Amino acid sequence: MRRPLRRHPLRRRTLAAGAVTATAVLLSAPAVPAAHADPVPPSPPPASVTRQAPAGFDLVRPSADPVPLRYAPRDLDVTYTHDGRERTLDEYLAITGTQGFVVLDARAGQDIVFERYSFAARDTRFQSWSMAKSFTSAAVGIALDEGRIRSIDEPVTAYLPELNGSGYEGVSIRDLLRMSSGIAWEEAVNVPPVHVAASLGAPLPRMAAQQKRGWEPGSRFEYTSMNTFVLGWLVARATGTPYHRYVEERIWRPGGMESTVYLGNDSNGNNMAYCCYYATDRDFARFGLLYLRGGRANGRQVVPEAWVKESTRPSAPFNDGYGFQWWLGEDGEFEASGLGGQKIWVSPEHDVVIVKSTLATVVGEDETDTAFRAVAAAVARTRTS
Repeated sequence: MRRPLRRHPLRRRTLAAGAVTATAVLLSAPAVPAAHADPVPPSPPPASVTRQAPAGFDLVRPSADPVPLRYAPRDLDVTYTHDGRERTLDEYLAITGTQGFVVLDARAGQDIVFERYSFAARDTRFQSWSMAKSFTSAAVGIALDEGRIRSIDEPVTAYLPELNGSGYEGVSIRDLLRMSSGIAWEEAVNVPPVHVAASLGAPLPRMAAQQKRGWEPGSRFEYTSMNTFVLGWLVARATGTPYHRYVEERIWRPGGMESTVYLGNDSNGNNMAYCCYYATDRDFARFGLLYLRGGRANGRQVVPEAWVKESTRPSAPFNDGYGFQWWLGEDGEFEASGLGGQKIWVSPEHDVVIVKSTLATVVGEDETDTAFRAVAAAVARTRTS
């Protein structure tokens, strides 16, 4: 069955909310650097340099054995038709304000076949926004495989008793993963003040404990960034390891990431987990490649294969367009998606990963599926035997 990635009405509402709130969040959160800037001004260091993270961030160090990506550019003749109008890839990148764009062909090797930056460079660390949610899902799956989390059908309060008495009391980890927690939340209204407060040092656990029950958990979909913070908090509590350090030890280094990354926190020892990975587009592509290859990197299993499969298929009868913190599309496609148009898009059909980074995409977002599929098809056409 073909599942449209963004035609789902809930997806459209989330994207509309993002368009409304993007400017407010970007302008009102001074602790978060601009999407195109290195977090330590004024001189951007090479992305591989390890240094102390600035206030409001934790440092995640790279792998000693990064997954090799070969730069092998191809002439991709990409055109697509949207709403009766034909566009080229250059036109798509221009109208969407794309600052970083990486296309990875994984069929025969790990080839970067297209790479372009505007007001940015290969070493630029881009803001992930909600692409971070897919990393948090991976951390939950690894902790489950290690036995640190016993079952995702347990209530989150079995690990975080501080949430007893809140809207999260008794809510299963599964319902957090599939965005069905039941708390009274409207992303466009609730996430900006929470994000700004956390950026200014308000403790996220306290804000999570203040959430109220609005509807029956597990009965419908409601995109809720606070759910993902709670999942990150759960990982830290269940493993006894700070979230950023667990990501470093279980995902970033074993996954073969090449560069350091900064993870946003609330200045109280709590990583946001729902957003704010500052990383290079090549490392975002490596994460997509990790999932494309069933959780394997450099010959080792990093994310359990069963978790990769479960995370990237429909998680509930009431929403066939969402897995466990991954958006789902046609023919097995899945993506990590962030506010303003950040994407890690994976096509198992074509063995292609596409990463797109931008400060904010307002015009052309509804063309992204069509454009990416045209790019993936062009990659497949240009392969040599």
